[in-house]
Amino acid sequence: MNATTRRYGLIALRALLTLAFGAAGTAKLFGVPDMVAVFDAIGWGQWFRYLTGVIEVAAAILLWVPGRQALAAAALVVTMIGAVIAHLAILGPSAVPALVLGLIAVTVLAAYRDQLARQ
Repeated sequence: MNATTRRYGLIALRALLTLAFGAAGTAKLFGVPDMVAVFDAIGWGQWFRYLTGVIEVAAAILLWVPGRQALAAAALVVTMIGAVIAHLAILGPSAVPALVLGLIAVTVLAAYRDQLARQ
């Protein structure tokens, strides 16, 4: 893969993650009824919805801050691991969307892994 293709591919992946997590995090923070219901089902309280929303929105922003892409992607990977577990153990019916977003975040994390040594 040449450098130009890699560069634009990473921009596209970061844009996809930004759109997905910006929207999902905002929905959590604004208390969209579906999000409230999901976190009721998880059983950890609504504070956890707010925490997850803040992490998602912050990570969506940090994906565009030079030198912080790895941190943002790592936060999203951890968040999606939790989402996959929640879907498999509690929520059902499918963990596939969380798994796909998590794999995209892993790809971004791998691409920016050199930033982790500088943190």
